[in-house]
Amino acid sequence: MTDIKIDRSLALEARTWPFEEAKKVLGRLAGKTPEKGYVLFETGYGPSGLPHIGTFGEVARTSMVRHAFHCISDIPTRLICFSDDMDGFRKVPTNVPNQDMLAQHLGKPLTKVPDPFEKYESFAHHNNAKLNEFLDSFGFDYEFKSSTVTYQSGEFDEALLKMLEKHDEVKRAVIPILGEERAGTYSPFLPISPKSGKVLQVPILEVKPNAGTVVFEDEDGTKTEVPVTGGHCKAQWRPDWALRWYALDVDYEMAGEDLIASADIAGKITEILGGKKPAGFHYKLFLDEQNQKISKSKGNGITVEEWLTYAPNESLSYYMYQRPTSGKKLYFDVIPKAVDEYLSFAGKLPQQGNEPDKQLENAAFYIHEGKMPPETPVSFALLLNLASASNAQDKETMWGFIKLYSPEASPENNPLLDRLVECAVKYYEDFVVPTKQYRLPDDRERAALEDMANRLEALPDNADSEALQTEVFSAGKENGYDQKELREWFKAIYEVLIGQEQGPRFGSFIALYGKDKTIALIRDALSGKFAQAA
Repeated sequence: MTDIKIDRSLALEARTWPFEEAKKVLGRLAGKTPEKGYVLFETGYGPSGLPHIGTFGEVARTSMVRHAFHCISDIPTRLICFSDDMDGFRKVPTNVPNQDMLAQHLGKPLTKVPDPFEKYESFAHHNNAKLNEFLDSFGFDYEFKSSTVTYQSGEFDEALLKMLEKHDEVKRAVIPILGEERAGTYSPFLPISPKSGKVLQVPILEVKPNAGTVVFEDEDGTKTEVPVTGGHCKAQWRPDWALRWYALDVDYEMAGEDLIASADIAGKITEILGGKKPAGFHYKLFLDEQNQKISKSKGNGITVEEWLTYAPNESLSYYMYQRPTSGKKLYFDVIPKAVDEYLSFAGKLPQQGNEPDKQLENAAFYIHEGKMPPETPVSFALLLNLASASNAQDKETMWGFIKLYSPEASPENNPLLDRLVECAVKYYEDFVVPTKQYRLPDDRERAALEDMANRLEALPDNADSEALQTEVFSAGKENGYDQKELREWFKAIYEVLIGQEQGPRFGSFIALYGKDKTIALIRDALSGKFAQAA
């Protein structure tokens, strides 16, 4: 792909959300390279389950901000995906094997819980591997970091000792959001039992900053003293978040709107430790068709795998790009629109070469990180209508039509289009076929459709989509559809000929499906063939 060259002064004037976020990072640094020598972007992952659409969204959006930062600064950057794999195993998932075995390891760090799939060193190692595989499949540029390794290697030791020294201040930062009972026994430290190996949420009986230790009562009732360093203790999750921000000197991390209060507390703890809260924003959570929050336990949303069954990767990135601080519905009906909106932006980006300010407003600029996207001659809506009209059940049938429409296109030289064809066939089978409902035309519609067939017959075989669209308009206007009623005319075309209420420009559909086949389609519909079959 060709790189898009953007003048830095122009980039600094950009107003899209990735640039606004990038400028917040630059402002936080006062334009100077941090002592560590780079800007650190971070995303977090809880390996108690497999990566999901929220994981994708956070990494994709953070990568967009990171790309925008590269456009306005030469300071090197890193992106870390941090796995909280030292977290205690709290609940056995219902969708994994060997559940009785897993139940015996509740409370242990996730890296000490055996892998129920019997493939990796631990359950966390399994899910971490799946995370890396997941992120690699999208081509993200990131570094993986394990909480267990970071604690046990001593990388957090200095910060943990600082947190021990500031124990009461850190505690006071968290207590206001806790219930009365928990507030009375709360400590930012979770000791790991030397006997059971479990992460214990127990009262800390004594804090010894000079010794670097805490004292607690172990599960068997014995009074036990352990260091807070070296992986003998883990921080509670809000202090743990702050610990990462402080110890790693994180410059940017976004989070969901449900974590606003927790992020504020983590920011206060970071300052107590002597650090600075990273820049970032809180994105809105996804909603289902009934405006209910998406929940993994309810299963009322779309998984990444489900989205990618019906649409290419780029469309999901586009969906993550648009309005991250506004609530968006996430259900199957949004997919075709998201695909075609992405394709529209991708098609415009090369045309905006003489208007770089427009390129910076183009979603495809962020999705492809400043590289020119591949071109495709056909929209997803057109492919869906082609599948519907031809009853296509395989890619080969679809490609037969596409090659007549665009002879230079092939699966080999346009893999994106090939992927779109594959997705269109699958979406058609699963969502269009069950809802197709043909109807017979009324008298005015019949006259207009007959006129349209006659007009198409009179056109040369090489008529382009504009000429075809003109005749479609003319057939409607000449048969009583005035300017205000043209929407009804096109709705009738799709209901009678395709069995659905809407579609793309019909002239483009004719050009793709073929003039003669469209004429035959019209005459079959007028004979009642489709309505009777339905």
